[in-house]
Amino acid sequence: MSPVLVPHLQAVGGTSAPIGYVRFCADNKGDCVAEGDLIPQVPLDAPHLSTLDQVNRSFNTSVAPVTDMDHYGEVERWAYPDDGKGDCEDYVLAKRRALINLGWPASVLLITVVRDKEGDGHAVLTVVTDRGDVILDNQENEILPWQDTGYRYVKRQSQGDPTLWVSLGDTRSPPVVGGGR
Repeated sequence: MSPVLVPHLQAVGGTSAPIGYVRFCADNKGDCVAEGDLIPQVPLDAPHLSTLDQVNRSFNTSVAPVTDMDHYGEVERWAYPDDGKGDCEDYVLAKRRALINLGWPASVLLITVVRDKEGDGHAVLTVVTDRGDVILDNQENEILPWQDTGYRYVKRQSQGDPTLWVSLGDTRSPPVVGGGR
C-alpha cells in the first residue's frame, strides 16, 4: 500500500523550540511576536511563486554557507546573515524576514526543522499555500512541495504564535536506515 500524501504538514502536538531559536528571540524580540490576524494560507499563483523563487535564489546565491563553529566559534547560533555568511537557519531567517518585508503574513512563513537526506538536522522555510506546503531551502533553488524534498519533517513554528512550536506528523513511510557511520 502506498502512503497517503497530504498537501499540508500535520501538527500532532506541541514541542520545544530549538535552543538556537530561543536565543535568537531573546536578541531579536520584535522578530518573534505573534501577528494580530492569523492568515491561514496564501494563494500559490504565478506572482507569489515568482516572489518565492526570487527570494530563495537570491539568498542561496548571496550567502556563503559556513558552520556556526567556523563563523562564531559556537556550536549553534541563529542569526541574520547580514555579513553574507551563514548556515541553514540563517538562510531561513533571512528569507522569512525578506518575505515579511514584502508584505507576506508571518503566519504562513514557518521555520521548520527536518532531517535531511543524510539524516542530519537541517532547517527550511515552509510556506503554507492554498495548494499545499512548499519549501524554501538553501540546498535547493527550486521551490518544492514538502513531500518532494526527501526530508523527514520533525517540527516547526505554530501558525498562531512564532514562539510556540509543534511536532509534525510526516505521513510518509519512514526511510530504510542502514548501518551506523
